[in-house]
Amino acid sequence: MQRLIFTWFLSLTALVTMAQTGSIRGKINDAKSKEGIIGATIRIDGTNLGTQTDVSGSFVISNVPTGTHKVFVTYISYQTREIPNVRVESGNTTVLETELVEEGKNLSDVVIRASRATNTEVAVISEIKQFKPIAVGISSLQIQKSQDRDAAAAIRRVPGISIVDNRFVLVRGLGSRYNTVMVNDMITPSTEVDVRAFSFDLIPSNILDRMIIFKSGAAELPGDFAGGVIKIYTKRKPDQNFTDVGFTVGYRGNTTFRNVQTHDRGSLAWLGLWDKSQQIPSSFPTDANTFNTLPSALRASYAQLFPNSWALKNISVAPDMRFAFNLGRRFEVGETRISNLTSINYSMTNQFANIALKTYNNGTVANDIAQQYNDATYQRNTRLGILHNWNFKFSPSFSLEWKTLFNQLGNTETIVRNGENVIESRDIISYSERFENRSILTSQLSGEHILSEQTKLDWMTGLGYTGRWEPDWKRVRYQREQVSEGPQNEFSVSTPNNPSPLESGRFWSKTHEYLYSAAVNVQTKFGNPADREPAVLRYGFYAEQKDRDFNARFYGYQRQGNVQAINTLPIGQVFANNNIGGAEGYYSILDGTKAIDSYTAHNTYLAGYVGGDVNFSPKTSLTLGFRGEYNMRTLSNPLQKNLVNQKIFSPLPSLNFTYKLNDKQNVRLAYSYTVNRPEFREQAPFSYYDFALNADVRGNQTLKTTNIQNVDAKWEFYPSEGELISVTGFYKQFKNPIENFLLPQANGLAYTFINTNNATNYGVEVELRKSLASTGVNFLKDLTLVGNVSLIKSTINLGDVVAAPDLSGEIQNYDLTGITDKKRAMMNQSPYLINAGVYYANQNGWQANVLYNVAGPRIFAVGNVNSPTVYEMPRNIIDLNVSKTFSKRWEVRLGIQDLLNQSVRLSQDFNRNAKIDKDVTSQTAHADQTIRSFKRGSYSTLSLVYTFGRRTVIP
Repeated sequence: MQRLIFTWFLSLTALVTMAQTGSIRGKINDAKSKEGIIGATIRIDGTNLGTQTDVSGSFVISNVPTGTHKVFVTYISYQTREIPNVRVESGNTTVLETELVEEGKNLSDVVIRASRATNTEVAVISEIKQFKPIAVGISSLQIQKSQDRDAAAAIRRVPGISIVDNRFVLVRGLGSRYNTVMVNDMITPSTEVDVRAFSFDLIPSNILDRMIIFKSGAAELPGDFAGGVIKIYTKRKPDQNFTDVGFTVGYRGNTTFRNVQTHDRGSLAWLGLWDKSQQIPSSFPTDANTFNTLPSALRASYAQLFPNSWALKNISVAPDMRFAFNLGRRFEVGETRISNLTSINYSMTNQFANIALKTYNNGTVANDIAQQYNDATYQRNTRLGILHNWNFKFSPSFSLEWKTLFNQLGNTETIVRNGENVIESRDIISYSERFENRSILTSQLSGEHILSEQTKLDWMTGLGYTGRWEPDWKRVRYQREQVSEGPQNEFSVSTPNNPSPLESGRFWSKTHEYLYSAAVNVQTKFGNPADREPAVLRYGFYAEQKDRDFNARFYGYQRQGNVQAINTLPIGQVFANNNIGGAEGYYSILDGTKAIDSYTAHNTYLAGYVGGDVNFSPKTSLTLGFRGEYNMRTLSNPLQKNLVNQKIFSPLPSLNFTYKLNDKQNVRLAYSYTVNRPEFREQAPFSYYDFALNADVRGNQTLKTTNIQNVDAKWEFYPSEGELISVTGFYKQFKNPIENFLLPQANGLAYTFINTNNATNYGVEVELRKSLASTGVNFLKDLTLVGNVSLIKSTINLGDVVAAPDLSGEIQNYDLTGITDKKRAMMNQSPYLINAGVYYANQNGWQANVLYNVAGPRIFAVGNVNSPTVYEMPRNIIDLNVSKTFSKRWEVRLGIQDLLNQSVRLSQDFNRNAKIDKDVTSQTAHADQTIRSFKRGSYSTLSLVYTFGRRTVIP
């Protein structure tokens, strides 16, 4: 298979030819009226290239040779305008705006504004080519063609990228913890409570300008990464005034129009919010010991303050709905040009799945079932997103920007689990009624100052906030003894003597995380500033303060004596107030909250860097950099202050070498030393129950920072504008990498985090982007081929002994001999990744594409001897998209995602040969076994977009 893939890529290289060019576009206005001039002539000195402005004063000149040009603008009865030093870069569009003054007027006050478009495929390729670190990216135009709904769906088109749970990004097979995510050059906080991860589905695709993934280090990049530094850029400012609206309806097989069970979360759930009835009443004692020593009757009276919101309701699932409103405005106040870009997005989507779930005895043969269930899982997700940006251009040398991005998300999840515990001969029905609310805000003020032709300075201050709430997560389990003959017993509620997340109870959690950041960057060029490759010195600093406050509360129902008269009532009645009391035959509650179920954490991050480009010849350049990062972290809980107190300085050198074989080909070599720091939750001793995994997850306060050495080599070929062929090899060596660890215990599953001894990760990536425009065949010339393949190998060495918390939370040294494999692949690492696409676009407004994606098998959950490692198996995904533009105002889009609808399958490596074999059903010692499988359903969307004004967005 690998040989066929490489043959396919290499066979296309014969189609590659054309020269390096760029383009210039812009608008010519009357200096007095500010209106566009029709018919003005734009000419590039020393060439035969030129054009005239259209009815709006706009123009485009294509196929302009790269380099620095002089541009002349003329029009009858107006003074000729000469514009020197207009720089055109290969594959880029230079945006030029100027004004003409009538004859006899003064030219001195005329302002020329030039900027560079960065949201096109050609622009992104050109930007990547000019970067000194090794990088890949995707533009908003490519995202629009593929009709990807959010950043998570879009980024999986990038080489070396795979997605977990439709929202978390893996770079080169490394888990999301090994990525640093930046939005508009500001580091984002983790969006998850339990892991270090950024949920890419938070960002709708229509506000994206481009995404760049840096895979090698540089002094100006954060040093906390091994996979990549992922920079997400939102759209900044419009080139012209516009207003557009879009509406999308979606149909998902297995979900839309299906009858499902769900629960009520109040009148604000459609906005991703929850109401006050789902809060813990303020009269409740805050200390668990105080509450549990109260008389049962008094505890029952507190329990009666909880609303009886357990009942489920049946609904028919409506089609998905998405709405988008975009507004761009430009105007001038005096000599200051002001622009605003506002985008409002709302979506309500649905997902139902029948999930087959099994656990096994894991004795001498595979597929010996211990428990088997069907989880009827229904989720309704809502998202309200607002992007609001202001740009102030005070002069050609000074601009100011204020950018704000806000997301409000809600997830209503209902799981009805039916099945049996084969070992105990019991039938089981369990319910989980969960609502999650997240609010995420990033806001930043930034400025750019051109101090001279050689020096520019930019700065940024930012505020980030992440709020996450799980209000009143209700869980209950019914069970009955199986009988072989006669009528079956009734199901009754299981209520243990002590509160347990496995049984009947109500759970609350909330997280508040604040992020304050500031940065200054200076770049100075030496020599002639018009040189194509001048020597450059870069230096600056980045400062960040992150504060988190987390707490959780859990109340479990307690039976008072014999409750047989009420424990068989249905879920909507069993915990009604008339069944809550302090006397025998009723239910009361106990507070199961532990002191370690809350924590506060603070992290101070200070970084300074210096780096520069040295050009030894027109073909050879070397970029050297040094970054110093000081990180101070504290974490406390009610039992112990400064449970974690770490202060670490990390010296991080980097080197990037580029050799130009010719104008179209480069060879790059890179080395960087980076780190990977633990996340707050990974160090907090809080224990969290995951209903879907049926496992506890707890932190380890002894975790320390991982050190990583990275080596990269890349050959890249740019045959023509917008085309690319590249081959990249990489090698990474880890010291003390952080991994998940399944604790050895007799009953149930419990995961924690550990430092292992060392690990390696290496592989090769191949990328192709080829236009068939030069073929001359009418249909073929409108096609573009895009594809990338990654082959990756990793090995992690756990060592002989690891430090991890036991069931009581005390740190113990575990001898791994006979417990688990001491060497294996790194968690979440796929051995191969493949993306391919064929894009069609003609001049009549038709666009279409066929896209393919697959990720190889990867470790989903680390196992041990008693519970083998679980792998997520490959799924072949094919997407189809078609769109048509009418009258330059209407656009209709049709998309079908996941056309094959292959099963999501998690399988257990019972025979412990580090892979999943074809036999996953037989009861033999050499077979493997499937623990979970389900189908998401193919997804079809129909979108209608109407534009009230011409729309061109300049990032």
